[in-house]
Amino acid sequence: MELQLQAHQWERRAPDWRAAAAAGFAAGAVLMVMELIWAASMTMDGPWRIPHLVAALVMGPGILERTPHEFNLAVVSAALITHYLLGIVFGLALGAIIAGFHYETSLGMIQTIGAVFGVVLYLFNFHLLTYVLPWFTELRGWGTLMAHLAFGVVAAVLYWKLARPSAGGQ
Repeated sequence: MELQLQAHQWERRAPDWRAAAAAGFAAGAVLMVMELIWAASMTMDGPWRIPHLVAALVMGPGILERTPHEFNLAVVSAALITHYLLGIVFGLALGAIIAGFHYETSLGMIQTIGAVFGVVLYLFNFHLLTYVLPWFTELRGWGTLMAHLAFGVVAAVLYWKLARPSAGGQ
C-alpha cells in the first residue's frame, strides 16, 4: 500500500456558489442556535444579549444601551438578517478555498479545513475586529470558539455534500 500525499496548490477554479451560499446559510443557523442555547443556559444575560450585540453592527452601538436583555423584534430581526448574510458570505469564502485548493478529496480533509476555517473566523471576529467593534470582546471564550468551530465544519461538510462536481464557473 502506497501513501500518496497530495499537494494542495491554488488553482483558479470556481466553486459551486449556490452550494457555498446554502452551506453558509445552514451553518449560520446552527451557529445561531448554539449561541442562543449557550447564552440562555450559561450566562445571566439570557438569550437576547447576543442578538443585541450582532444587531449593533447595523443599528449602531447605541442599541446596546436600550434593553439589552429583553426581546425586541426590530433588534432580533436585524440580528437574524445580519447573521444569515454573514453566514452566506463566510460560506462563499469557504467554498472558494475548498474549490481553489481541491480540498474536497475526503470527508476528513473537509472537516479539518472547516475546523481551521472556524477557528480563524473566531480569531478574526473576536480578537481582530474588536479593535473596531469593541462590544464583541464580551463574546470571547470557549463557547463562542466551539460554536465557530462547528460553523466551519458544518459549512464545509454541507458544501462538500451539496456541490456539483462540475461547478466550474457557476
